[in-house]
Amino acid sequence: MPAAERPARIGFLLSQLGTRSAEVFAEQVRALGVTPSEAGVVRIIGRGPAITQRELADRLGTAPSRVVALVDGLERKGLAQRTRGETDRRAQHLGLTESGRALLDELRKAAEAQEATIAKGLSAEQRGELHVLLTALAASLGLDVDVHPGYRHGTPDGPHSESRDRLKS
Repeated sequence: MPAAERPARIGFLLSQLGTRSAEVFAEQVRALGVTPSEAGVVRIIGRGPAITQRELADRLGTAPSRVVALVDGLERKGLAQRTRGETDRRAQHLGLTESGRALLDELRKAAEAQEATIAKGLSAEQRGELHVLLTALAASLGLDVDVHPGYRHGTPDGPHSESRDRLKS
């Protein structure tokens, strides 16, 4: 079938690129001692004023118990800390430690390296155009461009992380 008659296969291509992009990012952050899901949480905590665990769960679209487990892991690694709310003592506000802030800088470098790897065949102008188009697509689908949809399913740690986890057990 001539190329002009074939479907564009945009979804398939985006899926391929998404999988490869997730693999590259997982490799980058593994070297920093965190998982992609932990990296995403560190990024969100580090971006704004003190966010509560409940607000983080809402933002990620995941169960609060999942956020508790993620934050517990970040605390064990010395990257995040919880503080009680001053007006509502039940609220757990999240912040980064000094090590967490240092990691945030390293995560930024990892994301830049990932982008360089994924987009190495494009010119700077093409990268800019691609960013505009992908941002428009994400907005049209109601996606939060700062939150991986895998959090809703408990699998933002890369492609096929659920099957990898099952194989390990």
